[in-house]
Amino acid sequence: MSRVPLADVALGGGLAVLVLGTSFLEVGPPGPAGSTGWGAIGLAVVLGAALAVRRRMPVLTLVAANAVTALWFALDYHGRLVTTSALIGCYTLAAYRGWKAGVLGGIGTAAVTVLTVRFTLGGQWFSDQVLNAIPLEAAATALGAAVFSHRAFAAGARERAERIAQARSDQAKAQAAEERLVIARELHDVFGHTMAAISVQAGVAVHVMQRRPEQVVEALNAIKRISDDGLAEVRVLLGVMRSDEPRTLTASGGLKHLDKLLDVPGVSVDLAANDPRPLPLAVDLAAFRIIQESLTNVRRHARATRVRLELTYGASELEVVIRDNGTGAGTGTGHGIEGMTARAHALGGTLTAGPVEGGFEVRCVLPVEGDA
Repeated sequence: MSRVPLADVALGGGLAVLVLGTSFLEVGPPGPAGSTGWGAIGLAVVLGAALAVRRRMPVLTLVAANAVTALWFALDYHGRLVTTSALIGCYTLAAYRGWKAGVLGGIGTAAVTVLTVRFTLGGQWFSDQVLNAIPLEAAATALGAAVFSHRAFAAGARERAERIAQARSDQAKAQAAEERLVIARELHDVFGHTMAAISVQAGVAVHVMQRRPEQVVEALNAIKRISDDGLAEVRVLLGVMRSDEPRTLTASGGLKHLDKLLDVPGVSVDLAANDPRPLPLAVDLAAFRIIQESLTNVRRHARATRVRLELTYGASELEVVIRDNGTGAGTGTGHGIEGMTARAHALGGTLTAGPVEGGFEVRCVLPVEGDA
């Protein structure tokens, strides 16, 4: 159970002391001789206790305040500050239970006021005392209702702010997960291409070591160049992961670097492009990575001797076709084709990959929107 607020205890005790003080000092209209005594003290204690629990039991507080006020006047005790307890009760009920409860409490308090004035003080039904008291009770009720509405609005604003903050947090987490997926896909492509190229060049070096040792140096230099390029791309990607600032994952990718992919030992790559022009960064990088992954698959699986690479620049789309004359390029179930398909779908494009007559074909269509 929560503790009673000290402010309410102080309010109840302070009002009880003031009411008793004005009574013992005979402030206000006089009552019968010797009427101020233990009865007044008892009523003041009840009044102080009721105000002390006003936030937890506002209905009880208002009922007690009206009862004590009516008895105080019925017993003709000195002191009229007792009437402020009913005003506090009206405010508290409206502030903690809403305007509907406050209006009911205000009407009940007004009825007690009218009856007390008429039958205890001997006044008229709507005398000046009544007309002075009821507006004060209505004002206290209205003030409490305004406080209740303000608190409800503030609570709603806090709840909306929390929902917005949670939505932003969820969005940020989803965006971070998507960025991690993109980076993982980039790393897969970079490592796959780099390691496949190194493997081919190492095989060349082993093959020519005895018969043509001068070509070993060329193969080792190619391995070093490929390794350096791959490490440079990895450093860029890892830098993106460590950075809080959004960056474009271009690294050394993009169709302007396409010549780096066309040197496939033992495989002749024919390139055909109808009208090359600058593309949006996302489309440019996606096309480059799809070509890179396709040629890596040719190195690893296809046992091909020729690859046909076609780039068709349309008014609203870019079509990429990679077709080899080998076998086995599509026999695996790894993540290469899945990654290429995901890249295309992320941009609203399509990708198909599968055997065709005389080889294997990857066909991708990427929409081109906006300026490059």
